[in-house]
Amino acid sequence: MIPYDVAVVGLGAMGSMTALELARRGTRVIGFDRHHPPHALGSSHGKSRIIRQAYFEDPRYVPLVRRAFHKWRELERECGRRLLVQCGGLTIGPPGGTLVAGARGSARAHRLEYEELSPGSAQSRWPVFRLGPEEVALFEPYAGVLLPEAAVETALHLAVRAGLDARFGEPMIAWDSADPIRIRTTAGEYSARRMVLALGPWMSSPLPGADLPLRVSRQAVFWYDTRARRSELGPDRVPVFLWEWEPGRCLYGFPDLGDGVKLAIHHEGQATTADMAPREVENGEDNEIRSVIRSRAPALLGAGRSGGSACLYTNTPDERFIVDLHPKDARVVLVSPCSGHGFKFAPAIGEAVADLCEGRGPSVDLSPFRLSRFPPSAAAG
Repeated sequence: MIPYDVAVVGLGAMGSMTALELARRGTRVIGFDRHHPPHALGSSHGKSRIIRQAYFEDPRYVPLVRRAFHKWRELERECGRRLLVQCGGLTIGPPGGTLVAGARGSARAHRLEYEELSPGSAQSRWPVFRLGPEEVALFEPYAGVLLPEAAVETALHLAVRAGLDARFGEPMIAWDSADPIRIRTTAGEYSARRMVLALGPWMSSPLPGADLPLRVSRQAVFWYDTRARRSELGPDRVPVFLWEWEPGRCLYGFPDLGDGVKLAIHHEGQATTADMAPREVENGEDNEIRSVIRSRAPALLGAGRSGGSACLYTNTPDERFIVDLHPKDARVVLVSPCSGHGFKFAPAIGEAVADLCEGRGPSVDLSPFRLSRFPPSAAAG
């Protein structure tokens, strides 16, 4: 049997975009997923994801997210489907805090358009928000909301149309570094000249020859019934936002896109595994969110909680991504995990990974995501 050029294992955000990019280039590509994406068992669901350019985490992400923004719009034009709702974004907190200072630094370093507003000016423009006297709001107009399920579904549809051999419900059991690479799944054996591992939270399981320092956490997100005030809380009136309400602690939220306002705390989730994470959200899990929002933006709580979901973060020690060649086999590319902030980058990372699979240098800088930044003894905690 003729080997495939590339096998992509994991077809969530990163895997689907990588498969699409490869298939468009005429690569003979096969893709495997243990489920049928889009699904709600990993990290590529939840009805909405934030995209922002004034990246508080690190200015080095800005060129990558700019490329991703362009790719998202390109994908929308190709599929004729809305995937990105541009409503602007607010970063709120102390002017010298982690969020605002970081976002301001990235905006200045890359000459991004932004405004910094006092509490009074912010409340005048967006009456729903009540900033404290020691807080400011940094507004960036190009931020917005991505629709994750629609995005993954679209990428896979276009990839299959371009030639992807998609094997859903077929998890990989093992692989070995033969020539070509041999892949064993629950349904059979396959071979490929190169392989991409984009396993999301399943990447924390032991990988042959690669000891990745990963920790999976369960992150609960919540929706609130704001139907009575939807005209005031829609994306034309309310931006996406991140709010540092205590030093180093951040919550984020979305306007009402038809399912209510969505709110969540960034990080701080309980340690878990991809297969053992509790999927149901219990009563009382949003107590702290409601306590924080009640004094800062009470209208966002509406008539009370209307739903909840559990998302999985796969975290590296420094919360930067992993996009690199396998340390023992340069034919294998390790993609993600993204520490809870990677979805927005998916089409740009897919493009870069396709370049790696073709032996070309990617057009974006992937050096911050190399495995060599971790000591060899690093272990998952």
